Amino acid sequence: MGSFCAFALISCGLALLSPGGQAQQAGAVTPEESPAISLQHCSKERGCEQEQASLVLDANWRWVHNVGGYTNCYDSKGWNQGFCPDMETCKRNCALEGVNSEAYKTSYGVQTVPDGVELKFMTPGGNVGSRLYVTDGHDAYKMFKLLNREFTLDVDVSTLECGLNGAVYFVEMDEMGGKGKEASNTAGAKYGTGYCDAQCPREKFDRDESNGICCVEMDIWEANKQATAFTPHPCSTVGPTRCTGIDCGFGEGDARYQGLCDKDGCDSNAYRMGAKSYYGDGPQFQVDSSKPMTVVTQFLTSNGADDGDLVEIRRLYLQDGKLIANAVVNSSEIPTMSALSGEDSITDGLCDAQKRAFGNVDSHQAKGGLRSMGEALRRGMVLSLSLWDDYATQMRWLDSTYPVGASPETPGVARGPCDGQSSSPDYVRKHHADAYVRYTSIKYGEIGTTFSQPEGRRLESTVHV
Repeated sequence: MGSFCAFALISCGLALLSPGGQAQQAGAVTPEESPAISLQHCSKERGCEQEQASLVLDANWRWVHNVGGYTNCYDSKGWNQGFCPDMETCKRNCALEGVNSEAYKTSYGVQTVPDGVELKFMTPGGNVGSRLYVTDGHDAYKMFKLLNREFTLDVDVSTLECGLNGAVYFVEMDEMGGKGKEASNTAGAKYGTGYCDAQCPREKFDRDESNGICCVEMDIWEANKQATAFTPHPCSTVGPTRCTGIDCGFGEGDARYQGLCDKDGCDSNAYRMGAKSYYGDGPQFQVDSSKPMTVVTQFLTSNGADDGDLVEIRRLYLQDGKLIANAVVNSSEIPTMSALSGEDSITDGLCDAQKRAFGNVDSHQAKGGLRSMGEALRRGMVLSLSLWDDYATQMRWLDSTYPVGASPETPGVARGPCDGQSSSPDYVRKHHADAYVRYTSIKYGEIGTTFSQPEGRRLESTVHV
């Protein structure tokens, strides 16, 4: 399941804008003051060197108003027909506004912390969730090229209950956010335009709901206290690609598998793979989500060099002085996966076996599998940091039983221990409004350079319980 299949947008009366980044002029009311963030770029030769970057709020959360005025182009009642009788007129009449440093914190719940950022789920003004992108500090997104590299960060999901998702992922957005490629887009990456992902999200400015925009997506971290997953979503695209109807995977039946992207992806979820005591809230779990942890993701190639094909995505954790291997397939829980018992990385072989064992459509291989995913990692992808809830499925695809109504005894249906009843946006907004996630110590670089194995410790293997 890809990120943001039904993103919970803001409900504070600000206008909504299209995730595809169409048609945005830069407003003139508030200068953009994106929060600064430090990254570390690591190599065997030079060690880890600090880089300065910025975080920019996605266009969906920003105020969109008439050019030269202060009237919303879109509010809780829908589009202002005076400004937006059609998409082209809306492009000419509406502007996308900047966010100052105080509004990032108070209006959107985005607050810098040492070496990173904290995202609050809700703010007193009514904002819900956020989605940020890393920029180069100027007017372009930072492009991460991670083939034959690793990506590491510290995460704290200790307040994220069932139904919430703190997500860190890469998408193959345009480096400039569409600026320079779409004549009407003068806002660009500086204002968070140009979003796309493997779900081929619909564009708000486009009244035709059969249209969307697709691109390759690599979910590094989707998690709350109860469950976590990392998932490649290859596509038969290069960069953001506009789609219509079946090419977007829109429609009934198996339409989602006929589009340009692998919407389901090949997920590594410990609970779903039978390792139910691996990740969770408390010291009884191997990875204790009540405490911060370091998450390492390695993208390994066929020849160990930059010109090889992606053949394995490996996950490691560091917590409490221990280096912990990823959960392995537990064939005692899922006998249909006995051939892969003990496997702990995402490979094409594991993806194929998982799809067969769970009775799922193998769209992953149809879209090129890991080799296709690796080509996007070679070209460069944009980093997104986010926190969201889910009106479409109540996040069941991550932390509960999914599809809804299926027996949890069926292999692949149980993805986490949540009951689904306490995961609806209405419930989590009422009971967990003070939730937050922290992302800190972001590093990337050559394999083995972004973390140190604790002295006197060896890599721990997962023990099935």
